Amino acid sequence: MSEDAVPGIGDVPGLARWLTANGVPEADQVPSVDVIAGGRSNLTYRLEFPTSGDPVRLVLRRPPLGHVLPTAHDMSREYRVISALHGRGIPVARPVLYCSDTDVIGAPFYVMEYVDGLVLRRREQASLVTPEQAGLISERLAEMLAAIHGVDLAAAGLSDFGRPAGYMRRQLDRWQRQWDLSVSREIPGYTELVARLEAGLPAEGEGTLVHGDFRVDNVLLGLTPAPQIKAVVDWEMATLGDPLADLALTLVYWADPGDDTWADVEVGATVTAGPGFLTREEFAAAYTARSGRDLSDIGYYMAFGCFKLAVVLEGINARFLQKKTVGEGFDREGQAVPVLIQRAHRMLDSSPL
Repeated sequence: MSEDAVPGIGDVPGLARWLTANGVPEADQVPSVDVIAGGRSNLTYRLEFPTSGDPVRLVLRRPPLGHVLPTAHDMSREYRVISALHGRGIPVARPVLYCSDTDVIGAPFYVMEYVDGLVLRRREQASLVTPEQAGLISERLAEMLAAIHGVDLAAAGLSDFGRPAGYMRRQLDRWQRQWDLSVSREIPGYTELVARLEAGLPAEGEGTLVHGDFRVDNVLLGLTPAPQIKAVVDWEMATLGDPLADLALTLVYWADPGDDTWADVEVGATVTAGPGFLTREEFAAAYTARSGRDLSDIGYYMAFGCFKLAVVLEGINARFLQKKTVGEGFDREGQAVPVLIQRAHRMLDSSPL
């Protein structure tokens, strides 16, 4: 799309002028703009600037349109964490510029370098990698999640990026508030699930950097000479908290062979059901081997992950009903919410691994 006005950005030539005035020399030409599909929350755009040589590509991230929940979609936090991690062993896109001035495109935003990489999401994409590559990708993901949880917070300047003490208690309270602000219908089992999560809150755990939404389709992959993670993306929910909650959400997304839980609602990175990928249990074991963490309470954390994801999707469904989404596929998000609530109950009833 190359129009002068783009939904979520508005005046593209005006954006280019602002970028140029603020030290981005590549922006002296008006870019073409494309929405990067796949995300369901913050909006992500690829900006391609024509030059005499190869075009220069940057990525712009901004909050979603409409129904933005309190404390969510803080662009400054997302920009801060990738700035802190860049060059420190966790692959992230190079940060370029942050803008808090809502007059430029109508919301705070930041710009980062474009990273060209493969995104694996759907089961049919399993054919893009060999079974051997799929196994190595699984191992790299487990290593990366353990590495994120092992970041030296003081050295990265992130010691004050969150409050690990009381993390799970605050998360439960926060997501209940978000639910109240988003829900537009009666969802069977929700009230009972909250009561069960309240009653089973785990003892205070350690505090580490957590990504908040780590899954196979939130990394950009390279396949040669061997599978590697070129960048971890979508840091909008990053904070300091319980690493087991972070792992558990990854496991909630992870599809096993023969697992048709998400067949109708299309939640989760179903590519992991393809040949060669580790199973959910094997992935958890690979993470434990690298982190040394005890997963005996992972059932609670996975139930909590289902609860959190249900709240997130209900908020996205609210934006869809308000016609405030950009892109396709948002009509399915609401269908997943009751499925997630019931799955959370099952995880509390018996060990999911």
